[in-house]
Amino acid sequence: MNRKYRTWILRIIAVAVVAAAAVMAWRAMQPQGPGPGFVSGNGRIEATEIDVAAKTGGRLREVMVDEGEFVVAGQILARMDTQTLQAQRDEAVAQRAQARTAVATARFQVAQQQSQHEAAVATVAQYQAALDAARQRLQRTRLLAAQKLVSQQAMDDALTEQASAIAALATARAQTAAASAAIETAGSQVIGAESATDAATAAIARIDAEIDDATLRSPRDGRVQYRIAQPDEVLGSGGKVLNLVDLSDVYMTFFLPETVAGKVALGSEVRILLDAAPDYVIPATVSFVASTAQFTPKTVETASERQKLMFRVKAKIGRELLKKHIAYVKTGVPGVAWLKLDEDAQWPAELAVRLPE
Repeated sequence: MNRKYRTWILRIIAVAVVAAAAVMAWRAMQPQGPGPGFVSGNGRIEATEIDVAAKTGGRLREVMVDEGEFVVAGQILARMDTQTLQAQRDEAVAQRAQARTAVATARFQVAQQQSQHEAAVATVAQYQAALDAARQRLQRTRLLAAQKLVSQQAMDDALTEQASAIAALATARAQTAAASAAIETAGSQVIGAESATDAATAAIARIDAEIDDATLRSPRDGRVQYRIAQPDEVLGSGGKVLNLVDLSDVYMTFFLPETVAGKVALGSEVRILLDAAPDYVIPATVSFVASTAQFTPKTVETASERQKLMFRVKAKIGRELLKKHIAYVKTGVPGVAWLKLDEDAQWPAELAVRLPE
């Protein structure tokens, strides 16, 4: 073996020894937990993500927040262009005004037809009285004609008067019926105009709702993670504008082998140690345990663990604690979750809660 080759072999061995020593030292620095009452799993800090999106398509007029900015529930985050909606609203307002005018006109026509109907009814009564008088005169004339006290002409005049009264009464009754039909027609016009008014009012309410939806507000407290769209972009219905992280719903997801997952109860105590902040120990509680096993995720390191079925566990950090230290909350940070299986076990000193001041 030549000297150059032997030198490379020695260097490789030295690097391997140093790496092994570093791994052993790192493992020695990690809290191991006091025996079988504790178990740990690797995971990352996660939080509920919320997409702020446009309800209807259109042009994005402005975005009022930047990435990393904290927002509160109800805060205006962005606005869509509403020129088209405003024009539609103006049109609907004009249609409602027109419909209201039609209602007033139709109601006037109803009143007018009712007056004409009343006049026709009075005319019918007048002609009915005239007919009754003509019949009485005709009867008297017949009696006188039988006694040869009046001429035939008087008899003919009495008959003509009765016929004229009958015709006039029939005409008056026809006018009354026509007036009644006109009232019904005018009433239908009132109903149609009122329906048009209601439709225009409903259209205005719908457009107002769309205009309000064009102002995008934060659904809850959180932090802006991404600006997905920029001003003047045209978005489709449901187009995403921002992605928020709800920093009041933060948790770590990790996996436990089937041999211990059955011992984990909801509400069990957890201590989280983050790689980025090893000096802090964060308290949490188990909020979810999977009911079925699954293959180990890629984040699990060892080959032996990869061959086992694992159960997903979620440890949630308290809401009040998150609010108090919201400036320190970061997602995606890897760490270790220690879980206490034995209620009577005591947390070791290295896993006592330690939080930033």
